Amino acid sequence: MSRLSMFSVLFFQTRLYAAQAARKVEFTGAAEHVKFQPQDVQVTRLPSGLVIASMENYSPASKIGVFIKAGCRYETPENQGVTHLLRLASNLTTKGASAFKICRGVEAVGGSLRSVTFSTSFHTLFVCSDTVMEYLINVTTAQEFRPWEVSDLTPRVKMDKAMAAQSDQIGVIEGLHGAAYKNALCNSLYCPNHMVGNIQSEDLHQFVQNNFTSARMALVGLGVDHTVLKQVGEQFLNIRSGAGSTGATSQYRGGEVRFPNTSSMVHAAVVSQSAAAGSSEALAFSVLQHLLGAGLHVKRGSCASSKLVQGVTKATADPFDVSAFNASYSDSGLFGVYTISQAAVAGDVSIPQFRHESIPHHKLFNKLKAGHFLMSLETSEGFLEAMGTQALAEGTYCSPEEISKKIDNVSLTDVANAAKKFVSGKKTMASSGNLSKTPFVDEI
Repeated sequence: MSRLSMFSVLFFQTRLYAAQAARKVEFTGAAEHVKFQPQDVQVTRLPSGLVIASMENYSPASKIGVFIKAGCRYETPENQGVTHLLRLASNLTTKGASAFKICRGVEAVGGSLRSVTFSTSFHTLFVCSDTVMEYLINVTTAQEFRPWEVSDLTPRVKMDKAMAAQSDQIGVIEGLHGAAYKNALCNSLYCPNHMVGNIQSEDLHQFVQNNFTSARMALVGLGVDHTVLKQVGEQFLNIRSGAGSTGATSQYRGGEVRFPNTSSMVHAAVVSQSAAAGSSEALAFSVLQHLLGAGLHVKRGSCASSKLVQGVTKATADPFDVSAFNASYSDSGLFGVYTISQAAVAGDVSIPQFRHESIPHHKLFNKLKAGHFLMSLETSEGFLEAMGTQALAEGTYCSPEEISKKIDNVSLTDVANAAKKFVSGKKTMASSGNLSKTPFVDEI
């Protein structure tokens, strides 16, 4: 997932199957069998630059998402933390509806509204019926950001930061990006302490004005007709022209950050620069991740086949968790090892040793295709996010079959080169917990 910003809105609505023109009806005696013609994902780019992507799967639950390139990587030193407030402000009063009306209208049809921010994108999840479609348009294009409502968000910002501070994993991942990059991707998903209470309504308006343009948006639907979704985009989301703020290019630098505390468990990550998303090299790193061990897919599993786990088991018998860390963004990427262990053995598991063993090519690649990609599409939310991410980044959609072919084209030599790049690359390390036995990055 690139640290970008998505604005995603989900709708649940009652589907009137009797009104669907695409159905095919076959009569056998007194029984009526209804079969719906399967449809592929359709993608359209409007003259404004807005991308429309949809798939009609005739599901009783229709979901619509608006994805926008407006994540924390587009923040500047003057407005750091603005995307954190933007996420919290998604259900505030708009020009077309008050906060109370949005809440009451959505809940009246059994819906919900929530927003999520990433480094590169921002999305709001909106669940409701088509009778309140207006709320999607309002929260996306008609924000008011009334000063007193924005001011009232300060306690929620502090609560978010307090909850994040209690998670060692969030702290390590945030610190890892802060140490790895000089700009853009080093920006936190949370508002910095010195900016809490200092972001005003004007800052939110300015950020939206610079980043919420049609050319930076993708309107994505699951369980909706493409023609209908296209009409919605043409009528309501042709808001501002232009490419908007381009943001700074990320520059990898490497470094270390440590968060000592009294926790008996140590969370540590050691990474080096990998490859940008969409490249063949990024696929090689994904294969390498699954070769080493991408973590548990089953609750309370053991990952006994993981090469990293096998390597650590030889060093210590104490409880631990180790997996390969892989993150690809539009202009960079990070690959390495994430470990969780007792403080006393943190030094033994920080960079696990493992033996290279011959692995059948088809088994390794099928593991990546099934475990990493295809399983992410099993839920409607995962499929919607996959469509929206691709539509936003590339303006197209690659089917599972096409992506599987790209994975098959990765050679074992490419995977070996990816491993060499990680080993020889400049390292970045972040750690949290009782760090008395945790080595520094220059000692690894």
